[in-house]
Amino acid sequence: MASSSTNARLTNPPPHLLSTPRPSPTSVANLRLPAADFPLLFKSNLFSSAELSSLRIRSVPVPVVFSDRRLLRSMKSSNVYVASDSMETEIGSQKLAKNPSLICAPVMADSVDKMVVETCKAQDLGADLVEIRLDSLKEFNPLEDLKIIIQKSPLPTLFTYRPKWEGGQYEGDEKERLDVLRLAMELGAEYIDVELQVASEFIKSIKGKKPANFRVIVSSHNYESTPSVEDLNDLALRIQQSGADIVKIATTAVDIIDVARMFHLTSNAQVPTIGLVMGERGLMSRILCSKFGGYLTFGTIESGKVSAPGQPTIKELLDLYNFRRIGPDTKVYGIIGKPVSHSKSPIIHNQAFKSVDFDGVYVHLLVDDLASFLKTYSSSDFAGFSCTIPHKEAALKCCDEVDPLAKSIGAVNTILRRQSDGKLLGYNTDCIGSISAIEDGLRRSSDPSSVPSSSSSPLAGKTVVVIGAGGAGKALAYGAKEKGAKVVIANRTYERALELAEAIGGRALALKDLDNFHPEDGMVLANTTSMGMQPNVNETPISKDALKHYALVFDAVYTPRITRLLREAEECGAITVSGSEMFVRQAYEQFEIFTGLPAPKELYWQIMSKY
Repeated sequence: MASSSTNARLTNPPPHLLSTPRPSPTSVANLRLPAADFPLLFKSNLFSSAELSSLRIRSVPVPVVFSDRRLLRSMKSSNVYVASDSMETEIGSQKLAKNPSLICAPVMADSVDKMVVETCKAQDLGADLVEIRLDSLKEFNPLEDLKIIIQKSPLPTLFTYRPKWEGGQYEGDEKERLDVLRLAMELGAEYIDVELQVASEFIKSIKGKKPANFRVIVSSHNYESTPSVEDLNDLALRIQQSGADIVKIATTAVDIIDVARMFHLTSNAQVPTIGLVMGERGLMSRILCSKFGGYLTFGTIESGKVSAPGQPTIKELLDLYNFRRIGPDTKVYGIIGKPVSHSKSPIIHNQAFKSVDFDGVYVHLLVDDLASFLKTYSSSDFAGFSCTIPHKEAALKCCDEVDPLAKSIGAVNTILRRQSDGKLLGYNTDCIGSISAIEDGLRRSSDPSSVPSSSSSPLAGKTVVVIGAGGAGKALAYGAKEKGAKVVIANRTYERALELAEAIGGRALALKDLDNFHPEDGMVLANTTSMGMQPNVNETPISKDALKHYALVFDAVYTPRITRLLREAEECGAITVSGSEMFVRQAYEQFEIFTGLPAPKELYWQIMSKY
């Protein structure tokens, strides 16, 4: 799909062909960065008129390139995409699907035969192109092996021969390495990746020899941090001046707010730009590149088999995050926590969004400082968040307005950004989620004495022991007290237990004394801490022997579904209620807050039944 093709028609030009950048969702007005990064400068402020003119002349009109051979071999109506914002392309009579960014699968096998197999797997999984990491090969005959890979790969090929000094494995002669990349170009590769340090000389050496359907990616990798906006712009300019067709900058996230600087870069790019932030804190840079103008993202064929830290799988991009549905207008939601990778929230919310055709994406957000995060991502694009451990109490202080229930509890687990004025509204769905789950569990009990009367809560009059005095503990304790229960707070730090107990009119207990606490039988136990959560699945807050005094045991942990606490409680004859019961209930309450639509409750239960 070279730019000169008479069969390709752009109904809307990509942003790098326009005289000015498209409006940035992370503009100076909307995206607040730490003071150390000011002044925020767009490229138009950094470049001279001559430089801008030069860069626009060099812009690549159609980013995705297929040879005629490859086009015929790999085109399917369901998986051929173009890489630019709001662009629709027709080749002959075939209309291609809209999608702003490509999925590139890194192939890092140690033999050519394995690489060819991996390229086929990548196509089956839905990738758009493959990155052939030549530095992973144990044996390599350039002329013969490059021909085999290029001819047998069902997808367009990007060849990378990464030296050790740029984070790769190659330690041989530099001239031989660059000769191999030139040979890949001559044999029909669609892309090669060359490092900025050697790019200028390399690009000069192929001047006048580049095929029409070939692009040079010039890359820079920072494995320690993410520079300031100004330094990123300077770096991008140096890469463009080296002769790059496509700019690639990969940095490392020390904090999740670092990703905002990369979004600023890609949103205002004048040429196709790959901007990715490595590490778990940089995950959303890989998922949201379609929204913020990135040329491509990397998706691995298998979990854990990554070419850079933090890469999701192709399956996760397509099935978990609905990558093909993400565009410039997509609203961003997410689960804020530390840790957060265990959360099933993106699984259920993204499927729910898709089921009602809601233009939103829900991502994992590993956040260290909640106030800093909310201040940085203050545009209307970042529309709502769920909060988990340890941010629920801090969330209360960060909101402009708080729902009365959440204010009474003293914790917020749901934040909505009001689109009319950008104010943050705080809610608590943990309370109704946990209490209704426990009530239903008691109603399922075969003991009629568990339910005082049809008109009152089955919790009325019961002693409810709540383990934990954090956000979830506060929500459950408040809800139980409202239902007429006698509430006891057990916490590692007795002072925190006492503070919560006094606030709700309950009793405090040090966690170490819980095993010996049994004023009566038939009590309810509710663990609201992360004890027993993966990977610490052998932890439990109470001895098995002490569980005989409880009629029902609830555990807010839902990974794993059956914790050690629940397993031992069931062995002692107690009714058990999994954290997934609370999780689903609070989640569909969140969905309705986020979207203003009725929640597809059956879908939520159906999804969680698999976990």
